[in-house]
Amino acid sequence: MEYITTLLSKNGLIVAFFSIGLIMYASDFLSDKLTNKKIPASAIAIFLGLVISYIGGILTGGNKGIADIKQLSGFELMGGAMFRDFAIVSTAMGVSFAIIKKTGLAGIISLFTGVILTFLCGSLIAYAMGYRDAKSITTIGAGACTFIVGPVTGAAIGASSDAIANSIATGLVKSILVTIGTPLVARFIGLNNPVTAMVFGGLIGTTSGVAAGLASTDPKLVPYGAMTATFYTGLGCLLCPSILYLLVKVIVG
Repeated sequence: MEYITTLLSKNGLIVAFFSIGLIMYASDFLSDKLTNKKIPASAIAIFLGLVISYIGGILTGGNKGIADIKQLSGFELMGGAMFRDFAIVSTAMGVSFAIIKKTGLAGIISLFTGVILTFLCGSLIAYAMGYRDAKSITTIGAGACTFIVGPVTGAAIGASSDAIANSIATGLVKSILVTIGTPLVARFIGLNNPVTAMVFGGLIGTTSGVAAGLASTDPKLVPYGAMTATFYTGLGCLLCPSILYLLVKVIVG
C-alpha cells in the first residue's frame, strides 16, 4: 500500500489525467442513460468535478480542493492557469479571421454592454448586502464581471480585504453558473455559430466559464467565445477602477 501511495504521488499529473478520463467516461454514460444526452456529458463532468473538489476540501481542510490529497496533487498543475490557457490557445488553430472581422462591431458593442450591465448588477447586489462606500460597491461590482477584475479593481482603489474576497466569490459563482447554464440555454438563444459565440463571450465575459460552457455546447465555438471574453477581462480592468468607480463615487458620495 505504501508503494502504491508513493507511486501515485510521484506521478501526480498522470494520475490527474487518468482520473479525468474516468470522470468523463462516467459522465458520458450518465448523459446517455439518464438524460438521453439532453444534458451534455461535459456539464455533468464539470458538476462532478466541483462536488469532488468540495469533498476534498472538507476532508483535508485545505484550500486547493482535491489537490490537497497528496496522491492527487497533480490536479493542482492540471487545473491551473497554464493548462487552461494552453487548451484555449490550442483551439485557435480552427479560428476563421474572416468571421472575426465580420463580427467586429457587434463584438465591440457586446463588450461594453456586458461590462457595464454586469457591473451595475454586481453593484446593486453589493448595495443590497449592506455596503454603502464607493470602494466596496465598485469592487464587488467589478467582481461580478470576473473574479480577476474584482481583485484588480479592489487593489487599485484601496478597497477592504473583505470586499475583495466577496468580489472573488461573486466572480466564481458567475463562472460556475455560466459553465453549467450555457449548454442548457444554447439552443434557445441561437448559440450555434461563431458569430453568436463571440457576442456571447463579449456579453458574459468570464473566460473560464464561457470556455467550459461552449465546450459543452460545441467545442468548435470555444476559441471565438474565449477571444471576446478575454478582451472583456481587459476592458473591465480598465473601466471598473476608473470611469465606473468615479460614477459610483458621485452617486453614493
